[in-house]
Amino acid sequence: MASTRANPTLPLLLALVAVVIPGPGDTQVSIHPPKAFLPRGGSVQVNCSSSCENPGLGLETQWLKDELESGPSWKLFELSDIGEDSSPMCYDNCGTKQYSASAMITVYSFPERVELDLLPVWQQVGKNLTLRCRVDGGAPRTQLSAVLLREGEPLSRQPVDGDPKDPKEITFTLLARRRDHGANFSCLTELDLRPQGLGLFSNVSEVRQLRTFDLATNPKLDTPDLLEVGSQQKFLCSLEGLFPASEAEIYLELGGRRLTQESTNSTDFVSTTALVEVTEVFDRILLLRCVLKLADQILETQRTLRIYNFSAPVLTLSQLEVSEGSQVTVKCEAHGGAQVVHLSGAPPGPPTPQVQFTLNASPEDHKRRFFCSAELEVAGKSLSKNQTLELHVLYGPRLDERDCLGNWTWQEGSQQTLKCQAWGNPSPKLTCSRKADGALLPIGKVKSVKREMNGTYECHAFSSHGNVTRDVNLIVLYYHQNNWPVIIAMLVLVLVVLAVSVAVYIYNHQRKIRIYKLQKAQEEAMKLKAQAPPP
Repeated sequence: MASTRANPTLPLLLALVAVVIPGPGDTQVSIHPPKAFLPRGGSVQVNCSSSCENPGLGLETQWLKDELESGPSWKLFELSDIGEDSSPMCYDNCGTKQYSASAMITVYSFPERVELDLLPVWQQVGKNLTLRCRVDGGAPRTQLSAVLLREGEPLSRQPVDGDPKDPKEITFTLLARRRDHGANFSCLTELDLRPQGLGLFSNVSEVRQLRTFDLATNPKLDTPDLLEVGSQQKFLCSLEGLFPASEAEIYLELGGRRLTQESTNSTDFVSTTALVEVTEVFDRILLLRCVLKLADQILETQRTLRIYNFSAPVLTLSQLEVSEGSQVTVKCEAHGGAQVVHLSGAPPGPPTPQVQFTLNASPEDHKRRFFCSAELEVAGKSLSKNQTLELHVLYGPRLDERDCLGNWTWQEGSQQTLKCQAWGNPSPKLTCSRKADGALLPIGKVKSVKREMNGTYECHAFSSHGNVTRDVNLIVLYYHQNNWPVIIAMLVLVLVVLAVSVAVYIYNHQRKIRIYKLQKAQEEAMKLKAQAPPP
């Protein structure tokens, strides 16, 4: 506890006028000073005087006193080791009567102890916190007050009343906030003796640090209720809006065993994740717990997990690759309580552990996919798994009208593509050659059609499972060329152009002659008119 003490001073004389109490016969007793203000344990000189002719002066007090001096009508006493407020009394036995006068001594002292009670280890944000400040001693109480400090700044002030002999507990109420986390609080007492000309004296308690937290809801657990043997499952637990997140601890437990996990803490968010490989050693039913610890709070979220074992159905074909016309048995089996609910190609029926049927393989069954689905009910939920297989059928080549047309008619010089597709398994090879001379016709390639390609071709498809042929007729359309009509037409065109040119020339020549003759006639007329005598 830090403290500031005032040095003891000599008695303060606050009034220079004596208290006068008149008695019979005008006898008066006075005490000086009538008021005194001094520190506890201090001393003061008191003068008693009387107007009686033969006074019997004395001083009545509870404190130690020494008579320092005296005269015919006065006495000077010194009071020492004054411990509390008191009223010493001067008296005079004048004749058969006693006369008296009292003074008021006020003692001041500083608190012997100022202590702020221990704060709670953690205080929840948004709730009121009561801080208690204990003050021992200190007088006069009318001039003593207590102040609550936060980081040295005053928050609240209250008077300290009551008897200085009794310890006093001052309470302050504070609404806890996030920003109060880590803040230092203390209690300060102030004894204001400035009205008595002394000053303001303070004592301060030791610092107490406050830790606040904010935690409203339970953590959120993200995981499915069902776990399959042989699978890997990621568990996630998180909580946002808490404070301070950096001091929170979060972890996952599965079946009472804490999981290896990775945790993340940010400003107001925490999360943890764990990756679990589900094996046969797990019990069928396990309790998953997410536990979060912050301050003196423990929150948890639980979820019951059911472990199940569900193997995919077994789909089999008696042969995966068969020749056309062979029999194939398709069978689907479910295990572990599961039921086969669908097998493509099988007649409809109720779910059973096994379903099968037989078919005669045809070319249409080549690359046919068979689909089998099984279901298992776990904890009221229906789970399903599927399997697929593909059948391969071997068959000889096919050359159908749809895939290889028998007649083609092309225009000479055009760009064409011969589309002729042979089907079969294994895939057959295809060639098309002209029957007349064996010339090959390209398949699937774009060519400029020539008249020499005209003819009938035999297309032959063959593989290890047989062969097939098909005739293809190709007709090329073209025209014979004759140059005489073109020559005659050009000659006629030249003659027409020549005739038109001659006609235009003759027309222009005649037009110029007429214009010339007209100009000459006009000139002759002008001359004759000029030679004629005037009238």
